[in-house]
Amino acid sequence: PALAAASLHLRNQAMLRRQAIEQALRAELEGGHCLALHYQPLFSARDNALVGAEALLRWTHAELGYVSPLEAISVAEDCGLIVPLGYWVLRTACRDASRWQGRHAHPLRVAVNISARQLGDPQFLEQVMDILRAEKLPADLLEIELTETVLMENMEAGAYTLHRLSQLGIHLAIDASGTGYPSPACLPQPPHLGRLKIARCFVRVLPAQEHSRKIVSATLALAHGLGLEVTAEGVETLEQAEYLVEQGCDVLQGYAFARPMPVQQFVELQASH
Repeated sequence: PALAAASLHLRNQAMLRRQAIEQALRAELEGGHCLALHYQPLFSARDNALVGAEALLRWTHAELGYVSPLEAISVAEDCGLIVPLGYWVLRTACRDASRWQGRHAHPLRVAVNISARQLGDPQFLEQVMDILRAEKLPADLLEIELTETVLMENMEAGAYTLHRLSQLGIHLAIDASGTGYPSPACLPQPPHLGRLKIARCFVRVLPAQEHSRKIVSATLALAHGLGLEVTAEGVETLEQAEYLVEQGCDVLQGYAFARPMPVQQFVELQASH
């Protein structure tokens, strides 16, 4: 009985927290000031040049404390807020990217993750175009990232959307974090796709684990054979970075180079890099 009571108490606490997160998230999207984006820099494996940044959600609430991106997105998915949250992220990232242009030797792209529901939203294309116009960001400085899971859930409806995004000049990337490594069967045909990402689950055990070495080698061969660039995420050690450079990886991202940072810190990094 004591164990059952404790289990019930934990479930109730979890339910109350999710309800509180939903209420707080609704308030944030209506005009709050606690949601923020941090940016993890992307570096060229060839010459260590700064080439862009990935936008990552951060949320520290006055009462709830730090809410992890996974928790926030999970609640948003369950309560139907993932589409407005996704648009908030996209709009904020484009606004920040527009502001940091001209502060570096060459334009820096911003990468934004898109959810399945967002890709399936009939207003998605119009919203993207409106945001780019409003924030005065050239389309070729936006990279939209999709997981293989998102692609597989939107194979037919997403094909037209991806084609139109590509026509606008927006770059597309497939993040294989959801499935481990990219499946050729679900990859859009170029020019709709410009980049593949090697999942951190494989990068973190490089170069020691033979299975991961084979996955990385196969991914690089597949991508380069299709004329695509490859980004390795989750690079945490110099040894991992050196191995990926030797294998021909194009872009590196991870704590070995820089942690995600607020936009002002990213602008300062631009000035000093």
